[in-house]
Amino acid sequence: MLKNKDILDEKDKRLRQMSKEVTFPLDEKDKKTIELMIEYLTNSQIEELEKKYNLRPGMGMAAIQLGIPKRYFVVVHEQEIKETFKNYVIINPKIVSQSEEIIYVEEGEGCLSVNREVEGIVPRNARITIEGYDIEGKKIKIRAREELAIAFQHELDHLNGILFTDKIDKKNPYKNADIYRAI
Repeated sequence: MLKNKDILDEKDKRLRQMSKEVTFPLDEKDKKTIELMIEYLTNSQIEELEKKYNLRPGMGMAAIQLGIPKRYFVVVHEQEIKETFKNYVIINPKIVSQSEEIIYVEEGEGCLSVNREVEGIVPRNARITIEGYDIEGKKIKIRAREELAIAFQHELDHLNGILFTDKIDKKNPYKNADIYRAI
């Protein structure tokens, strides 16, 4: 089981490196890592388990956050029915289209690698279409909107060595808050 200490902190320089494309078939180590990522993210969103295992709540994790510089991430998205989740594993992801509308998370974006409160807005596209591969190496295409689109963009940034804090205007953290839509 993954622990908070397994996740790289924002001060770790490895988070700033560009992750490498993954070749198929996936090796067993990557498959196991993906399983552990799904388990952590699921448990971290169930209050009882989050407390029991002392986890930081999160819905997404990129391989680089575990020190693995490979282009894949996992998003565990809670559905309408409480404590039911849809798992997304996207390998070698690429955004192929995006909306012009810009949104941001009203209460602020968070990150398992950033263990502090961060003030400001992170502009994100409201809708995106992402392509990549699943665990078996089959091509996938997912249209995402709002919260899920933000999660995908956040994790894809990790694969390019970018943290959400980089996207906040340092001089004016709430710049354009009146123009973009809060979710």
